[in-house]
Amino acid sequence: MSNRALLEVIALDAQDAIAAEAGGADRLELVTDIAADGLTPSLATFAAVRAAVGIPVRVMLRAADGFAAGDAAAVAALVAQARALRAEGAREFVLGFLNADGTPDLAAVEALAEALEGCRWTFHRAIDRAADRDGLRKALAEVPGLDTYLTAGSARGVADGLPVLVTEAAAGRRGEPGYGARLLVGGGLELGHLPVLREAGVDAFHIGGAARPDGWARPVSPAAVTHWRKALD
Repeated sequence: MSNRALLEVIALDAQDAIAAEAGGADRLELVTDIAADGLTPSLATFAAVRAAVGIPVRVMLRAADGFAAGDAAAVAALVAQARALRAEGAREFVLGFLNADGTPDLAAVEALAEALEGCRWTFHRAIDRAADRDGLRKALAEVPGLDTYLTAGSARGVADGLPVLVTEAAAGRRGEPGYGARLLVGGGLELGHLPVLREAGVDAFHIGGAARPDGWARPVSPAAVTHWRKALD
């Protein structure tokens, strides 16, 4: 069995997607409006990306900055977007919502999971803002399709969250309720963090700005992605 680590790269459009794949990315997280930390892309953008690359594409389901899903109408609108993306061919997604008290918004998450009809999805960095990480994992343990947590281990980023990530990656935890999903590390991730994370058993990594050495106004750099691919290999 290969021990190749998964490298996921944020893409904003087909140009990014092509560059990321050329550089060695294994998967894309497709978003729009990175200034709001990534919102749901248009159907046209998804279709263009899907046509341009052969690697998996996880599509963000998020209507506004922050980790609140909004009221019932806002959740219904997201559900409609999810169904439209499914009809367009999307098969993997990214989502995650919290209540004001930091507990998982199960109503919103379960409504979207139902709309996804068993598609695989990532619970994104809302976990890093949760009042109780362990409690969140256990609350979501039986939600269909959840196979990944995107996390830095801390709201302040990977440098601060390394101890949490190492603890959560421990092989002995994988049998615990809520710990079966894959750990995808991202959020201030640096090349210098990789040795300790790989030693701990982490095998999935997520980059955004690191794939764009000239900033978010410029497209993904295939060379930057290749640099990360080689570091992981």
